[in-house]
Amino acid sequence: MDIGGTKIAGALVDRDGAMTATTRRPTPRGADGDTVFAAVAEVVAELARSPLWASAVRCGIGSAGPVDSALGTVSPVNIGAWRGFPVQARVEAELARHGLRIPTVLAGDGVAMTAAEHWLGAARGHANALCMVVSTGVGGGLVLNNQLHPGPTGNAGHIGHMSVAFDGEPCACGGRGCVESLASGTAIAAWALARGWVPAGDATAAGVAAAAAAGDPVALAAFDRAGRALAAAIAATATLVETDIAVIGGGVAASGDILFGPVREHLASYATLSFVKDLQVVPATLGTHAGLIGAAAAATMLLPS
Repeated sequence: MDIGGTKIAGALVDRDGAMTATTRRPTPRGADGDTVFAAVAEVVAELARSPLWASAVRCGIGSAGPVDSALGTVSPVNIGAWRGFPVQARVEAELARHGLRIPTVLAGDGVAMTAAEHWLGAARGHANALCMVVSTGVGGGLVLNNQLHPGPTGNAGHIGHMSVAFDGEPCACGGRGCVESLASGTAIAAWALARGWVPAGDATAAGVAAAAAAGDPVALAAFDRAGRALAAAIAATATLVETDIAVIGGGVAASGDILFGPVREHLASYATLSFVKDLQVVPATLGTHAGLIGAAAAATMLLPS
């Protein structure tokens, strides 16, 4: 299951990562919690009609956060009706209603993306990896010694709220100088607009990226600032836990070298110790499939056979 602010998706995923019986519903807006969950229940019911349904052995639930995997609850920023919502227990009940009593696990979307990229994507073959989603927010997850490392509540690797600017602006989380407040798509666009960038129709980070590609100095500076923040956080993480690769996905990563160029350039100034100086920074490869594949991968990595 992949639960986000715009869609709720489900699939049966085999041991090779191939998806079958894929289905999705739009996430209800302006609805109460039960109405939102009704869309989840519809996805489960549709999957249950597959002839492969009875062969399912575990279930992964990837969700926008914050999540608390210890309690099985979610409070997604982009699903206002769910605050401390017991999504794991509710999904388990739906599975049982359709004849499946199998173990389940809840993972944040950054952790799910990490599991996906380690299983089948850009971090495959790396025992220690940091994977990041840079979009309207900045999230992430860690693989250490080939094991997914979600932490006690499922939030380990949440690099977006690592502080990289000691005197930085306050962040929405209550901290100061967080990566998300400097490098998210929202932050990139806001910073550029505040410094006189005039969008040619698209006032989002994608518009800033297009302007940067055309040589606009403010747009280029906005991405340089974001790249520096990401580089500092990636280097700090690698120094702490010795990751050797950082995988970046999400909408902002679609800007390609406009983002990756500054990240790699600044990384040389932060990742200087012998055991991190060869750190790779690469784009994610699984795109829109990362959520569902990642939920399945998290279930495989965190649950027994």
